Amino acid sequence: MKEILLKPIITEKSTSAAEKLNRYGFIVAMDANKIEIRQAVENRYQVKVDKVNTQRQSGKAVNRYTKRNFFTGRRPHVKKAFVTLKPGYSIDFFTNI
Repeated sequence: MKEILLKPIITEKSTSAAEKLNRYGFIVAMDANKIEIRQAVENRYQVKVDKVNTQRQSGKAVNRYTKRNFFTGRRPHVKKAFVTLKPGYSIDFFTNI
């Protein structure tokens, strides 16, 4: 079985969206679809999902200058999922720390 939810997005912007809109963000597998994401969130956190929005973010090109050489590369591509929960449900990422 493949891992769908890779890690939660914990930033100031996503934390305020969770408080105000009951919306949580996750980094997910690139080949995961909305139905699989919904089932994974409901099974892992025992909540009911209202809707799922996804976005694909292409990796940023990076350059590095060193004493010996010039390196170019890319950061990896990621897929993000923003999950809105039904009223009355919430996810606490910090209880397992």
